[in-house]
Amino acid sequence: MPAPLSLPRLAWGDPTASRRALLVHGLGSSGALMWRLGDALATAGWHAVAIDLRGHGDAPRALDYSLAAYGADLASTRPDGGGSWDAVIGHSLGGGSSVVAAASAPDWTRRLVLIDPAIHVSGHDANVVRRSQVRAFADARLEVVQQEHPHWHPQDQELKVDAVLRASAWAVEQTSVQNQPWDVRAEAKTLTVPTHVIAADPAVYSIFTGELADDVLASNPGITMSVVEGAGHSVHRDRPEESIRQLLGVLP
Repeated sequence: MPAPLSLPRLAWGDPTASRRALLVHGLGSSGALMWRLGDALATAGWHAVAIDLRGHGDAPRALDYSLAAYGADLASTRPDGGGSWDAVIGHSLGGGSSVVAAASAPDWTRRLVLIDPAIHVSGHDANVVRRSQVRAFADARLEVVQQEHPHWHPQDQELKVDAVLRASAWAVEQTSVQNQPWDVRAEAKTLTVPTHVIAADPAVYSIFTGELADDVLASNPGITMSVVEGAGHSVHRDRPEESIRQLLGVLP
């Protein structure tokens, strides 16, 4: 795998807690935008750590934005003191990258939770993702985010602006360019840890649905799935309470 980068961290909860979770954000986002999940996990007695992926937030910049590179960074990201994460929760790009990491390092985490993960992105979905990122970087004003996502918590709206301003537009673009094809189905098939997908509602918009979801679930009996009704791709921002309920319901 590519040489890993050291990723900056944010944390919620008691550092001495017995259960430790890693939160991994999506494309064009940041670790700070995982705050709602981090806060909920801390309240439930976990120590939750969120990172900025390469090219995002305060993370180092690089030339390689392949899923293999993202996965290498994550596989080398361990709890303080070493050992395994009790759970890794990854959204979108963070979900796909977490699959790569877990497949390459089976001792990295004891459990995966993937939030509308980017397992295989092509055709229409690839165009939707690219247009969304172009739009976000073209106009990152708070009022634009508020108009587009009026139901989001004010902190999510603020942090989305901050994430766009601090991410590398080139890195985000290259993530799409360098991952052709964008496909980690083979890695998902080899996962040996319990894995649960919290998917978006296809009636709103989901990148993990239909034949893709059926094929991934059929390829590995250790993968299960639930859907957050009424939520689009940013599941944990669209319907945070239900997302948290489903998340805590699948954690030990």
